[in-house]
Amino acid sequence: MEPTYHHFCELFAQLGLPDDNDSIARFIAQHAPLPDAVALHEAPFWTEAQRTLLREELQEDADWAPVVDQLNVALRTPSKR
Repeated sequence: MEPTYHHFCELFAQLGLPDDNDSIARFIAQHAPLPDAVALHEAPFWTEAQRTLLREELQEDADWAPVVDQLNVALRTPSKR
């Protein structure tokens, strides 16, 4: 069985967030940069359900893990406001 690849916008939909490009860019600009000392799933802007999804996908190295990693990198990059 081949692994499933998920797109960045699909992760936002899975998290219950607006998943169009403009909304994703605004979300990242609003919340970046996430301090290195804060784990992605521990960021204060997630709901408990979102935290659980992010943590479990990474812990289980599930299909969503690569795109969760992509989100982590995006949120660690300083915003260009």
